[in-house]
Amino acid sequence: MIRMATADDIPALHALVESAFRGDSARGGWTHEADLLDGQRTDRAALAEAIADPDRTVLMIDDATGCVQVSRVAPDRSALGLLAVRPDAQAGGLGRRLVQAAEDHAVQAFGARRMEMTVIAARGELIAWYERQGYVRTGETRPFPMDDPRFGLPRQMLSFMVLERGLPR
Repeated sequence: MIRMATADDIPALHALVESAFRGDSARGGWTHEADLLDGQRTDRAALAEAIADPDRTVLMIDDATGCVQVSRVAPDRSALGLLAVRPDAQAGGLGRRLVQAAEDHAVQAFGARRMEMTVIAARGELIAWYERQGYVRTGETRPFPMDDPRFGLPRQMLSFMVLERGLPR
């Protein structure tokens, strides 16, 4: 079951996100950033901020095999982020279920008509997966926070590509 995360879930969420994105454990799945970045993907303080913020919601699968964050960025626009599925549970449809739950939440809770996301531009396989989910490249890029270790320690120059899709009302 997918539900809203609470402060009690922060330790499990932190472990999930780090295992899905960084280090050797992440290499067990296909969505990792371990070859692009060292260091952390997030920290407990950032997760606590997200959970406490009325303009953000962290959704998670009950057993902490997956999570996703939805943010209100404008009256009619939300952003999807922090999509993570435990490496040993990837390729089983959980990512698609979490994206759908995030889109539904964006419409119902935030009145969103569009969903956007940023993806590290060097992650072609992940961008292609989002495109198969109906997201399109906007042509916009955004800088990666290269000097902020809260987001990781880049091994190369990185930037974000912006993707978006319309949401049904």
